[in-house]
Amino acid sequence: MKNFNISHRNENDCIVLDLQGELDAHTASELEKAFQDLIARDQIHIIVNFRELEYIASAGLGVFMAYIEDVRKDGGDIKLTNMNDKVFNVFDLLGFPALYDIFEDESEAIQRFSNS
Repeated sequence: MKNFNISHRNENDCIVLDLQGELDAHTASELEKAFQDLIARDQIHIIVNFRELEYIASAGLGVFMAYIEDVRKDGGDIKLTNMNDKVFNVFDLLGFPALYDIFEDESEAIQRFSNS
């Protein structure tokens, strides 16, 4: 099993979560905890950078669905960036592009938060 890692950084009043490795049933709880911690601290302008994410399973997708409403009801959002084709295809098959803003580059997501 490959490792999964999440790092946090601040960019222009947004929190960027950099995902690395494989997000599956064994590692989804780490992302869930990251979202819970951010929401508890009222940090609800969240950008998830997938640049180094190699794989995502349905358990990982479920985490995004579980927290998007909590974030949006408080005026925030979760924006997704830098997906490779393999990861994007999984999101696309399940209709996520209709639910989430997905950007090729992190700077576009930051700009979108700045304009909202």
